[in-house]
Amino acid sequence: MENNTCCFFGHRTINETNELRTKITEAVEKLITDENVDTFLFGSKSDFDSLCLELVTKLKEKYPHVKRVYVRAEFPFISDEYKAYLLESYEDTYYPEKLHGSGRAAYVERNREMIDKSKYCIVYYDEQNAPTKRKSGTKVALDYALKMSRDILIYPVKPSDDRN
Repeated sequence: MENNTCCFFGHRTINETNELRTKITEAVEKLITDENVDTFLFGSKSDFDSLCLELVTKLKEKYPHVKRVYVRAEFPFISDEYKAYLLESYEDTYYPEKLHGSGRAAYVERNREMIDKSKYCIVYYDEQNAPTKRKSGTKVALDYALKMSRDILIYPVKPSDDRN
């Protein structure tokens, strides 16, 4: 675990509101200023990842030392062209060694990798809209982050939830 690192994970589709954007922006900025977080790990394939990348990128204008890292769950080997494309949005990208041969579990293992490397997790988990016919990858990752005792911010915040 690295004390200056935060990861993001959440549902593929989210209810994006101005309030959500504001709360995540405030949480990320507080991590940068109060906790000296300078590295943010991102996955892919979800609206939440895209939103968080957008918000961290905007904050990077104010905090240029911040590093955005794309942790790939696919493509262990990438072309120079694809890497250049990714580095237009991120400062770095890598494919975790432990994902080799993980097959359908690649995204679960990638999320564990990000959690293992992070002290902080910002999560979008909406229990009411979680999948019911299959196990939610976000719930699996959230349970793992809780087990690993990470500092976790969960969105959307429920009215009775005063963590944020």
